[in-house]
Amino acid sequence: MLPYSFLASTSTFPSADPDPLQDFCVANLSASISVNGFPCKPVSAVTSDDFFFDGLTKEGNTTNIFLSSVTPGNVLTFPGLNTLGLSMNRVDFAPGGINPPHLHPRTTETGVVIEGKLLVGFVTSNNVFYYKVLTAGQMFVIPRGFVHFQLNVGEGKVHTVTAFNSHLPGAVVVPINLFASSIPNEVLTKTFQVDVDVINTIRSKFSS
Repeated sequence: MLPYSFLASTSTFPSADPDPLQDFCVANLSASISVNGFPCKPVSAVTSDDFFFDGLTKEGNTTNIFLSSVTPGNVLTFPGLNTLGLSMNRVDFAPGGINPPHLHPRTTETGVVIEGKLLVGFVTSNNVFYYKVLTAGQMFVIPRGFVHFQLNVGEGKVHTVTAFNSHLPGAVVVPINLFASSIPNEVLTKTFQVDVDVINTIRSKFSS
């Protein structure tokens, strides 16, 4: 029960999403209209399967530059979460893997380490850095909108489960947003006070 029992403690947190106006609103992901959330699937088409999701049981593929994998359990993968103001992720780390600096614009994050040894840290708006090395069973919380990261500092794999008070928390991954986007090089060279060759080198790491 440990991996998911901590979610019960989040049930009293205020949601970052608007309160639902009906018993449930299973997302119709194929609807042609766009609203702040997703339109409801007709109640007559709702089944038991809409309220259950096994995606977090599967270990993610960590064969990438960050040696980590995020498996989302949000409204896009679990439509039954629509309007309910919560979601969960599974994050897997190979040895040396990192969930690079990123932020969630719409939600606070809490999580528990299931396996391994993980350095978790975040930076406040006053540039104060808070961090701790966690092991299995220990939790963390990241206040809404703060840049944060997780780094595998153990010898083996790490597995964590995280929870959010939004059905679609969003993620702004700092290195990808800066160096895999079309932000002009002039902006980046002036921001980081480096030559354009340095920026191009970094961009090449994220070109794919």
